Amino acid sequence: MRTDLLAGAAVLALSAGGAVAQELKFPVGEGAFNWESYRAFDAATNLDGQVLTIFGPWRGEDQVLVESMLAYFEAASGVEVNYSSSEGYEQQIIIDAEAGSPPDVAILPQPGLIADLAAKGHILPLGEEARAWLVENYGAGESWAALGSYRGKDGADAFFAFPYKADVKSLVWYVPENFEDAGYAVPATMEELKALTEKIVADGGTPWCIGLASGGATGWPATDWVEDLMLRTQAPEVYDQWVTNALPFDSPEVIGAIEEFGWFARTDAFVQGGAAAVASTDFRDSPKGLFTSPPGCYMHRQASFIPSFFPEGTELGTDADFFYFPAYADKDLGQPVLGAGTLAFIMRDSAAARAFIDWLKTPIAHEVWMAQSGFVTPYKAVNTDLYGSAALKKQGEILANATTFRFDGSDLMPGAVGAGSFWTAMVDYVGGKSAGEIAAAVQASWPK
Repeated sequence: MRTDLLAGAAVLALSAGGAVAQELKFPVGEGAFNWESYRAFDAATNLDGQVLTIFGPWRGEDQVLVESMLAYFEAASGVEVNYSSSEGYEQQIIIDAEAGSPPDVAILPQPGLIADLAAKGHILPLGEEARAWLVENYGAGESWAALGSYRGKDGADAFFAFPYKADVKSLVWYVPENFEDAGYAVPATMEELKALTEKIVADGGTPWCIGLASGGATGWPATDWVEDLMLRTQAPEVYDQWVTNALPFDSPEVIGAIEEFGWFARTDAFVQGGAAAVASTDFRDSPKGLFTSPPGCYMHRQASFIPSFFPEGTELGTDADFFYFPAYADKDLGQPVLGAGTLAFIMRDSAAARAFIDWLKTPIAHEVWMAQSGFVTPYKAVNTDLYGSAALKKQGEILANATTFRFDGSDLMPGAVGAGSFWTAMVDYVGGKSAGEIAAAVQASWPK
């Protein structure tokens, strides 16, 4: 599920007439930034007078943040950057591409959309060297390289899109004081997480808060659960087959992952309000049980954005914290991470466009945004002490240490499934239908 669906009313088309107009956020040479990477890029790049148009998803406060990073690229390269966005950026990029007036570089959070643009010949390959760099320098680098690789118009597979800025979904939120008072330890494996779930019930508590209600998007939080559990019960290759329907939705592997979710969500004693409350509880309200006294629940599995709905004044790391949604110790599937992210790709070739992709390989291109807010990266060479908060640092470390990274599966599926039948099927499942029955319904809805 795309977290941008959760944003409020989007701002209409925005543009900046060159980010270099703003001062550099952090003076060059000061602080613990990798200024060596900045100086090396500066020395090797002289593109004075060139102009680069970049189209991306960031508006409002996020636009300010991305432009603070772009200002360093401009200062080092001499390129003038014109950044723009649009409320309906997914539709706008298609319109611009088909009209022959695309931006030089686009940055988008939908790999499926980028794959379609590549197949139609609208974007250019970045080359094997860029792919090899990514494999070497990103945590779970092979996963990220595969995420940016598609089939081009010529039918050949190539690396087209460079990942920049990630989001982590494999997180379980809790209140440290509640755990401490009850004598609970953070579980390191799925076996320990299930044992803790049962222990909390035995002690008279309720382990989980789960809410699926989200207006017209009701059901999406359960799809994230299933995706995470697919990665913890099946090999990454099976997950890849599932999201393309090479593995049918009603296969035993998928039904098994749905039933794993059911172990948590369909057991009355495990969920605040009982299983019947899961579908009707708004996802924004569902973590509130963590903060009541006595606790209405002890754990809440949700992506990195959920603190936006915690009680005002909640201090992350003290009042609330999170741990990695763990893998099974006995399944030998490593440390998989479910998430999302944005990918940069070239639509009109130029020295400035190629230089921008090279810029994203520098630690400083990540560290400038890292040191502010809302940014995590799987780039292993960055100084993680620069993260703007302890929570972001811990998420960055989860990404860097991942053995497998996979993009949100429902975002990779056809819209009618990933943003339609999959959502409603999960509501039916928590309402009492069997995993096999709802999986068959999703399979029947898959576009032929």
